[in-house]
Amino acid sequence: MDDDENDVAAHGLIGDLRSAATVAQDGTIDWFCPGRFDAPSIFASILDDERGGSWTIRPDEPVRRTQQFYLPDTAILATRFLTDAGVVEVNDFMPIAGPRDPDHRQRIVRRVQVVRGSATVRTRLEIRPDYARGDVTIGAVDGGLLVTGDTTRIGISATTELEVEGDDVVGRCELQQGESVLYVLEVLSPEDELRPCEAPDTADLFDMTSDFWRSWLEGSSYRGRWRESVNRSAITLKLLTHEPSGAIVAAATTSLPEEIGGERNWDYRYVWIRDAAFSLYALLSLGFTEEADAFMRWLSERMGEDADGDLGPLRVMYDIDGNPPAEEVELDHLRGFRGSRPVRVGNAAAGQLQLDIYGEIIDSVYLFDKHGPGISHDAWNDVRRIVDWVAENWDRDDAGMWEIRGDVRPHTTSRLMCWVALERTIRIARTRGLPGDLVTWSRVRDEIYERIHADSWDGRAFTQVAGGTALDAGVLLMPLVKFCSPVDPRFLSTLEAIEERLVTDSLVLRYDADESPDGVAGDEGTFTLCSFWYVEALTRSGRLHDAEIAFEKMQTYANHLGLYAEQIGATGEQLGNFPQAFTHLSMISAALNLDRALG
Repeated sequence: MDDDENDVAAHGLIGDLRSAATVAQDGTIDWFCPGRFDAPSIFASILDDERGGSWTIRPDEPVRRTQQFYLPDTAILATRFLTDAGVVEVNDFMPIAGPRDPDHRQRIVRRVQVVRGSATVRTRLEIRPDYARGDVTIGAVDGGLLVTGDTTRIGISATTELEVEGDDVVGRCELQQGESVLYVLEVLSPEDELRPCEAPDTADLFDMTSDFWRSWLEGSSYRGRWRESVNRSAITLKLLTHEPSGAIVAAATTSLPEEIGGERNWDYRYVWIRDAAFSLYALLSLGFTEEADAFMRWLSERMGEDADGDLGPLRVMYDIDGNPPAEEVELDHLRGFRGSRPVRVGNAAAGQLQLDIYGEIIDSVYLFDKHGPGISHDAWNDVRRIVDWVAENWDRDDAGMWEIRGDVRPHTTSRLMCWVALERTIRIARTRGLPGDLVTWSRVRDEIYERIHADSWDGRAFTQVAGGTALDAGVLLMPLVKFCSPVDPRFLSTLEAIEERLVTDSLVLRYDADESPDGVAGDEGTFTLCSFWYVEALTRSGRLHDAEIAFEKMQTYANHLGLYAEQIGATGEQLGNFPQAFTHLSMISAALNLDRALG
């Protein structure tokens, strides 16, 4: 691939609500972790195109250009190859029979068809288990080939002949207009046998999966101006949901860089309390209550636990099962995306104190209690215990919501969200008549409010830390969480300062890393989440024309499929893990609020 084709954004995503695979614009599946999002990969050429492993499908004839799109209202991806001899279309999907299917089998289906002319199509599967550290054995079985390794058992079947070439599976077929060939990769347990790929069955899987996505999307209540973009973001959030547990991961990938060639490369295949709480808000706002119910069940189990040491009742992040993430390690044998090292798996931020998570999680409980069936007795006791801890610990220095790896500091956004935790808990108690120490909670809530105005206000703007001068786009949340009016002179002055120092066009930096070092070498791009927070701040402050222009500009930074990574670089390229739940949920929120304001 050339650099344009090898961009982070030059991908689509398919998934089955258990794991997901990225499909590059040239039809290569270059990232897939079998079984679940955080399992070791078998395809990782996105991180090393020589060693990582991949699944390619491509015409023999020179390809003049490719096109990629989702079938409307689904997660079924189509990649088209335009050649002088014809047009080849590949439909990629991971079958889903229906919600919470107890007999679910994890498969990647690739249907190749010639829609015009003729083509010779080749495929190659380079399965490299355990992040390309493991070996495989390939053998013939009834119906196809079996690929096995120490932790891997993969079945490969097709409606054409497959061959073994060293450690790879290869195939070649000649197709005329209207003809097609099917390939199926199935993740097998030790006792499973490979089931051969057959055209009628695959057609049923295609229809069943299409029906699932269309039926699910019909549950959306959004009918506004940006319906196509909001629907695609909703599907993306759903793809990042682990249905068996109800967990919502932050992204499907690891170590896609925030700076090409830099070291800001992190593993995002975990459940960040912060990200998942905001995702819950977005899904509830669109009317998807089943996902909210499932996540609240997952969250209730975490709220009933206690983190070890001095971290408080909750951890910053968990794995899908609710356990601490794997220890952060570097995979030195992989060269990284376009040479961006190190490649990391696991995440050391799990050991940080980030006080803002308590506001986000209690706010999600408040919203669920308001729009759902109501909080249970046991869950309320857990909330009380958590908020009592917040009331005693809110003024501690911490790593902040941006997970600073330098010195801990008194972050304004952490104190802001501790205020939210107390304020929302008081609201729940008063609305439902539930027991709690309202006197103490109210006293501490008011103390936080006064301290933010006294210690984090520098005369012109709310600052990143108490007593500091650096700005932080996180304070754009103030009117969004009802801490202040969106037309409060202090907030308007802060907004103006952020526009001067952190905003370029519609793109917003989280903070100025030169003025406020974050403990990691290198630079990063603008943070797309903050750019949508900026749109919402403009909306709420009454600058609707500016908000609409900024929102439309942000739409132009989505990739060809409407997907967003975490950040946008200086030349408009997407950076960071992909696709990013945080970005898509903030886009949904900005669209809903701007639509409502425009009338």
